[in-house]
Amino acid sequence: MGDMKMRSMLLFMFGFFVIVVSGERRIVKLQVPSFNVTTTAIEKNDEEHSFFLTKAVHFLWNSDGSGYQHVWPEMEFGWRIVLGTFIGFCGAAFGSVGGVGGGGIFVPMLSLIIGFDPKSSTAISKCMIMGAAVSTVYYNLKLRHPTLDMPIIDYDLALLIQPMLMLGISIGVVFNVVFPDWMVTILLIVLFLGTSTKAFFKGLETWNKETIMKKEAVRRQESNGSGEYKALPTGPNEATQKDDTKVSIIENVYWKEFGLLAFVWISFLVLQIVKENYTTTCSTGYWVLNFLQIPIAVGVTGYEATALFTGKRVIASTGDQGKEFTVGQLIIYCVFGVIAGVVGGLLGLGGGFVMGPLFLELGVPPQVSSATATFAMTFSSSMSVVEYYLLKRFPVPYALYLSLVATIAALVGQHIVRKLIILFGRASLIIFILAGTIFISAISLGGVGISNMVHKIASHEYMGFENICKYGS
Repeated sequence: MGDMKMRSMLLFMFGFFVIVVSGERRIVKLQVPSFNVTTTAIEKNDEEHSFFLTKAVHFLWNSDGSGYQHVWPEMEFGWRIVLGTFIGFCGAAFGSVGGVGGGGIFVPMLSLIIGFDPKSSTAISKCMIMGAAVSTVYYNLKLRHPTLDMPIIDYDLALLIQPMLMLGISIGVVFNVVFPDWMVTILLIVLFLGTSTKAFFKGLETWNKETIMKKEAVRRQESNGSGEYKALPTGPNEATQKDDTKVSIIENVYWKEFGLLAFVWISFLVLQIVKENYTTTCSTGYWVLNFLQIPIAVGVTGYEATALFTGKRVIASTGDQGKEFTVGQLIIYCVFGVIAGVVGGLLGLGGGFVMGPLFLELGVPPQVSSATATFAMTFSSSMSVVEYYLLKRFPVPYALYLSLVATIAALVGQHIVRKLIILFGRASLIIFILAGTIFISAISLGGVGISNMVHKIASHEYMGFENICKYGS
């Protein structure tokens, strides 16, 4: 009986094993074709995905591809030169007053009217900004703060921002070589529309404050029966407007801060000259010299930031508002300085497009904001001109002529607008000029950039990143 049970169990197990094996064979036979079909589909999808990624990579990067070909028209007197000179003159006049340089007007003019390619336009624009900035700074070096006993240029504010601005310029010049035009256009439109809107509302706020102050001044004059109303500075609270007096440059310059600013400029200049003349692009020495700019900029800015944090130095032009800073605030200001420089080097603009609205938010009076931003731009724009010259990015005769135009225009613009401020008592005019210049720049540069993108897409041109290691080879 026990043997029968054992035999029955063995037969059952053997039968179950046969069924399982047969079932597994059937499953294998059924699944193998299905597995092959699935594998084929996956491989096909992978190939399509890989093809799409390959196209995208080739669109954005091709080490042998290049979308840059410089176009330098002959310098011949004609309607293009005349119209370009007029627009450049107006751009420099308004740009110098707003403290933005005018690059947003120069670049479209150079590209659409005179006929330069976009990247050459960027380089020549920097030459014009430098000319306008130098003449504006010369004009401002003799002026005093509208309400306080100090120069109209805030040297401590410049010392905090300028080294970071210089560092950003070097980064921006490299990005100008590497970045495709479509990416530059998108960044430009977003940044400029945001900053122009911010500056416009700041102008409205300042205008309303000036209106209230003017009414109060009129009431005081009527009650006193005498007194003469003077232009309002919209500066530190409870400040009174001083005469727009001029003093000698020797008395009006803070030489210690100026010396540190000059040290940063000379150090960057030496590094750029050594890099371009004694190293090859992308060599070890090339990158070492590039990265040496970081400790110089961070060291000088760190010195000023530490002094501001500990209270040894103050941003005097803001009155009581400039006496206390947190670490976070100082870091943010430095970051904005770098951003301003990157924007300037990348787009051929003055860093004032970022610095101007930033200084106004700090509570700096419009006259001081414009003067200080232009002062800092003098160092940064001249450095970018040197870098572009070493990269052979612009024709010298055109650059000299247009820089001279911008130099004269800046002096004329400063003189006229300051007279208007005194006449109408509205320092907010500077803020509206700043906002308007940025907005016009956004529309003009954005329009040019979109037009170039459409043309390149239609003609199937390379629209990816450039290889800086092969640039100019």
